[in-house]
This record gives sequence, C-alpha cells and structure tokens, in this order.
Amino acid sequence: MKFTYYGHACFAVESDDMKILFDPFISGNDLAKNIDIEKIEADYILVSHGHGDHVADLAPIAKRTGATVIAAYEVVAWAQKQGVESVHPMNFGSAVFPFGKLHFLPAWHSSTMPDGSAGGNPGGFLLHGLDKKFYYSGDTCLMMDMQLIPRYAKLDFAILPIGGNFTMDVDDAIVAAQFIDCDRIIGVHYDTFGYIKIDQEAAVKKFRTAGRELILPVIGETIEL
Repeated sequence: MKFTYYGHACFAVESDDMKILFDPFISGNDLAKNIDIEKIEADYILVSHGHGDHVADLAPIAKRTGATVIAAYEVVAWAQKQGVESVHPMNFGSAVFPFGKLHFLPAWHSSTMPDGSAGGNPGGFLLHGLDKKFYYSGDTCLMMDMQLIPRYAKLDFAILPIGGNFTMDVDDAIVAAQFIDCDRIIGVHYDTFGYIKIDQEAAVKKFRTAGRELILPVIGETIEL
C-alpha cells in the first residue's frame, strides 16, 4: 500500500489501483504550497468532519476527479451544494464499498461547515478491505471508545493527530496506540498552526521509548506501508 501525505490531516492511500483521499485541505496550508491540487487523483474522498481545515479543497477535487465523497450526512449535503454529484452519506456504523468494508466511528471533536451550517457528528474511519487494515481517528481527543477497534480488526497501521490543543497530543496518542493495539502510527494534524507546533524529534523518541513507531512523512512524500 502507498501512503502519500499532503500536509495537516490530508493524505491518500493507494492499493489495488484504488486511490482514497482523506480530508482535503491543501491550498490553504502554507506548508503544502508546493502541492498542486490539480494533480491529485481520487476514486473516493473520505471526510472526517466539516471544519475548513479538512474540506477546503473537497469540492474542486471531487468535481474534477468524479470521486465519491463519503462523510456524515451533513457534510455530504454541504458538498452537494458546492456542486459535488457523487456522494455517499453515512452516520456511525458500517457499509460495504468496492474497496471493502468501512466503519464510520465516533470522534470527540466539533464539526461546523465553512458557511456556518451544521457539520453533523465528527468521526473517524476504519478500513477493512484493502491489502492493509488501518484506522484514521479524525480529529479527536483520547477516548475510551478506541478500545473497541481491536474487536473489529488487527491493524497494520493507524493515523492519529498528535498536535494537541484541538486534538490529542503526542502523549495521548501513545495511549491511543495502546488502546487500538497498533505499533505503527502515522502522525498528522501538527505544525500547521501556532497552536499545534510540536518537537518532531522528541515525539518520535517518545513513541520509540513506548515501544511503538511514529512515522512523520514529509509533505508530498509517498511511502510504502
């Protein structure tokens, strides 16, 4: 499986000629200024919640690529108002797609669309059907519900926020890794704004001391998982 990091909490996974993009926020991120959104392809776009730093580039990418947007009902309704045609609304639960089974799971956060309308419940995604099983928590604090993840799947890796202030920090992400029983964590949602600046070297060391791996890809980098 290929994992490409586009900055903040935006990334894509590619497996079996299927490309899935998550939380497209690129053009408003100064750290991702070298990423050309016109070159990003996607078959599906999964959106964890409605904040602008997760949906800013949703409509242009979805309309250009024809990707199906999967998100909470309210996020999908907003996307349709932006001209997105291919959508699949969800609430917490699971559904089966061509790429396999998908759980949409709770996150403890907030969700408001850029126009001020309600963004529904924030969440995260557990993907079962690709060649790797993984969990993306979305923006969230540490929560006990994460202990349910191992009941659904043995994860190959997980994507967790580590910037603190609006989400988990590094220390809580280490506990989350224990809850979800996953040794390989990709960190997101850090350094983009002043509130979420971290010491990357210290973060990696903390995970290593806890017996787990923290991966911090460079923006624009593609890694094999």
